[in-house]
Amino acid sequence: MLYNLLAPYANDFQLFNLFRYLTFRSGGAVLTALIISFVIGPAMIRWLKSKQHGGQPIRLDGPESHLLTKKGTPTMGGLMMLLSVGISTLLWADLSNHYVWIVLLVTFGYGLIGFGDDYLKVSKKNTKGLPGKLKLAGQIIIALIAALWVQQVAPENINHHMSVPFFKNLLVDLAWFYIPFVLVVMVGASNAVNLTDGLDGLAIVPIMICAGCFALICYLVGNAVFADYLQILMVPGTGELAVFCAAMIGAGLGFLWFNAPPAMVFMGDTGSLAFGGSLGIISVIVKHELVLAIIGGLFVMEAVSVMVQVASFKLTGKRVFRMAPIHHHFEKKGWPESTVVIRFWIIAVILALIGLSTLKLR
Repeated sequence: MLYNLLAPYANDFQLFNLFRYLTFRSGGAVLTALIISFVIGPAMIRWLKSKQHGGQPIRLDGPESHLLTKKGTPTMGGLMMLLSVGISTLLWADLSNHYVWIVLLVTFGYGLIGFGDDYLKVSKKNTKGLPGKLKLAGQIIIALIAALWVQQVAPENINHHMSVPFFKNLLVDLAWFYIPFVLVVMVGASNAVNLTDGLDGLAIVPIMICAGCFALICYLVGNAVFADYLQILMVPGTGELAVFCAAMIGAGLGFLWFNAPPAMVFMGDTGSLAFGGSLGIISVIVKHELVLAIIGGLFVMEAVSVMVQVASFKLTGKRVFRMAPIHHHFEKKGWPESTVVIRFWIIAVILALIGLSTLKLR
């Protein structure tokens, strides 16, 4: 909004010229989202506690320590992040950019699904929430709308293509398979982040790491000079998504202040589904879907551990892990929660560096 209001007067007022720079507006988005999180956080946590009466239900088959350390902690903390990201993005982004609205649609659409899931869990005092098929149907519908919108907005020569990392401008024409591919990326990313959100601070830091990486990728992919230098596909208009990614980082830092062990609030499906979906659609828009699988490899690992566990139990009656997702496996082995979380953060950083290397290794 500030860009649309003030940038046209940049020639008359030199100060307003700052709003033409993505770097300045991205920095503003980080600080704005962070401040909003700090301001609304305490009041929102008190409100969630007053409404939930006992907090998020704890799995009885989970690590025994959770029944003591996490009982009574409210969930739906993702609302804090959604408000922070939404306000910050609307304030600092170019609102004439279609990609900004597509990402906001996915973020708040998936956030609404997550909110419904969290609401049923706390109101019914169980861990089931929304029926799986209903949740998946909602995710697919929103992903389908976003995929069709992206296909309409993107340049015709790349609107149903996938780029391949480590190769110079290699595009794979997915043709009719493009839409199903986008659905898999978005729904998969959303649910993978959701599965990772099981320990204090475990999901939010990798989310911020991915957001930081994609802020850089969006900036480079949307800039003709940098894209040509790096020999990556240039997608006009995608640089504006760096503002959204920056807002995610600011909101994530603010949320981590309250989610640091021992957590005062949990993100819940409200946040994990929303921001997993955000990362998915951003990767689709900038044509770096495969890079997301590398940068967000921790989320992939968590999701695969669940799939392996379920498949193994159904086929052989035996479990591969003591408990899935895999972070609970290490808890069951006796690792302290803080050890699991910090080591998983280290893995996330390593994978992010590998993912970013694809920008140059071509």
